[in-house]
Amino acid sequence: MTQIPSLKERIQSQYADLSQVDCKLADVVLAHEKDLLAYNATELAALAGVSKASTARFFKRLGFADFQAFRQHLRDGAPQPSPLYRMAQQGTRASPLQQHMAQDAQQLQAIADSVQDSQVQQTAKWLAGAPRVWVVGYRNGYMAAFYAQALLSQLRGNVFLLNDGAGADAERLADIRRGDVLLAMDFRRRTRRLSQVVNLACDAGAVLVLVSDAHVSALSSRAQALFVCPADDDAVFDSYVGAISLINYLASTTLTKLTPKARARMAAIEQAHAQLADLEPSF
Repeated sequence: MTQIPSLKERIQSQYADLSQVDCKLADVVLAHEKDLLAYNATELAALAGVSKASTARFFKRLGFADFQAFRQHLRDGAPQPSPLYRMAQQGTRASPLQQHMAQDAQQLQAIADSVQDSQVQQTAKWLAGAPRVWVVGYRNGYMAAFYAQALLSQLRGNVFLLNDGAGADAERLADIRRGDVLLAMDFRRRTRRLSQVVNLACDAGAVLVLVSDAHVSALSSRAQALFVCPADDDAVFDSYVGAISLINYLASTTLTKLTPKARARMAAIEQAHAQLADLEPSF
């Protein structure tokens, strides 16, 4: 079977014959090979100091129909490292606790630096005002989705976890209407099912709020709001402290948009707990 050449191999095989402009682009592409999906054609052209038209011609020379075909090639070949793979690369020796905590702190700081308050406020308005809020997350995204549904359902009614394990995904998707909000967790290693569910919801008119570990993914182009919680490649297991903290903050901000209604709902919930006597007393 003929092996498809890698991006680096394509460039290296032609590098000696490239023009000065193409060499600039080649150097930029190779320097940013690990995070190329984070850049669009305009940004790559700016990094190389060339025109966007030159960028389009460069990728055609590499064998791609256009820049979008190049990006799809990257997505199709992008690795989704498993814990087993990272264990083989790094060994099984755990890092010191201080280092582990420092990495989580860096993740939290990265989110704090990148998330804009205007985006949070707009998302909170959507979450507060939508007729229904749908939450979805598979595999590593499930715990974040469960947490989001648990918090938001305390503040307002009609908050549903799409993939709750009952196997009624299709029935729930059929109820999604224009103006609803879909809060989706998009973390590696991604499942094809997530894209299918998100596309169906968006086609029905739902506003997509995406919490992801990637600036560019199969779903980011459909999102009205994208919150990036970067993954840490230095650990065997991915950490989701950033996503959990962000969801907590989104819920807290949504509360400010629903204060009287949320207070009444929370009081009713507490009254139901008291009548059920289902919670252990705190001491």
